[in-house]
Amino acid sequence: MSSRRKILTVFGTRPEAIKLFPLVHALAEDKRLDSRVCISAQHREMLDQVLEIAGIVPDHDLDLMTPGQTLDALTARALVEIGRVLDAERPDWVVVQGDTTTVMAGAIAAYYRKIPVCHVEAGLRSGDIHHPWPEEVNRRVVGSFAALHCAPTQTARDALLRENVEAATVHVTGNTVIDALRWVTQRVSEQPALAAGLAELEARFAGKRIIGMTTHRRENFGEGMENIAAAVQRLAARDDVAIIFPVHLNPNVRAVMNARLAGLDNVALIEPLDYPHFARLLDISHLMLTDSGGVQEEAPALGKPVLVMRETTERPEGIAAGTAKLVGTDADAIVRETTRLLDDEAAHAAMARAHNPFGDGHSAARIADLLAEA
Repeated sequence: MSSRRKILTVFGTRPEAIKLFPLVHALAEDKRLDSRVCISAQHREMLDQVLEIAGIVPDHDLDLMTPGQTLDALTARALVEIGRVLDAERPDWVVVQGDTTTVMAGAIAAYYRKIPVCHVEAGLRSGDIHHPWPEEVNRRVVGSFAALHCAPTQTARDALLRENVEAATVHVTGNTVIDALRWVTQRVSEQPALAAGLAELEARFAGKRIIGMTTHRRENFGEGMENIAAAVQRLAARDDVAIIFPVHLNPNVRAVMNARLAGLDNVALIEPLDYPHFARLLDISHLMLTDSGGVQEEAPALGKPVLVMRETTERPEGIAAGTAKLVGTDADAIVRETTRLLDDEAAHAAMARAHNPFGDGHSAARIADLLAEA
């Protein structure tokens, strides 16, 4: 047993869990590796949904989520608690994914113990430290000392090389989110009951084109959220569309959306969806309105245009490929671009048919190989 390389994968939020479960599966199946999982549970309910569907039982559950926690309190607790796990497990590698507070804290805790860090989804850069905030700085911090950088695209690799990261440590693996989406889409096709919870809304909105929507970015809290809600209110005045909006649990999102949108006939404000239901929402939507990073990658895999309600994106590949378009949080711009995709079939088709630049569904196997051979 001791000859197997011990890998500790650390994550804390729903998006991380979605992007890491294919890798956790691959690590567990690889005879060269001894896989362990530590979750911070920076997000609790939404994280547990993914763990359950993916069949992952963490070896360590730190259960760090507390209502209204500050970023500094979360960072401090994550750093100390993940450090304790590292002292107990003494892994050969620590794997983190993306750019959350858990990612930065987990990577720093590993660095303090001179344990090499593998950064999955490395090299994403918006170029603006306040958009997204605090994610842009979190990922730059990890990128400054990770020993293995798994870049989803050549653009991401190039960004790391511009920061003088050693070229031999940067590998273009594709994005594991495509692995995850393919896995869950296959599961839903085999077991339709996994995503049957949207059937009632699908029946209610039959004949209307569905706009799928998500929003949760900290930099959009306040005025940005108000503008997004105002835009949705205006779009909902159309009788040929319906908006299905799983509302993030954060009160900064909920309060605004409930005040503006509750009670509108063709807007469904629903609880956050588990991953199979979210994949189903992508599948039935005509287009996606989002400020999420992952949706910019997932929706094009199913041929759905994405309008990104942010000022910048660290996923310029989607913009360049034509699968996504930045619209910011100006209500007029959101309404204008959404209306164009609803009314101009050629504009919609151009985005729907554009090549998805984010991966081929085999990223997890590539990363497991890199860890086994590093």
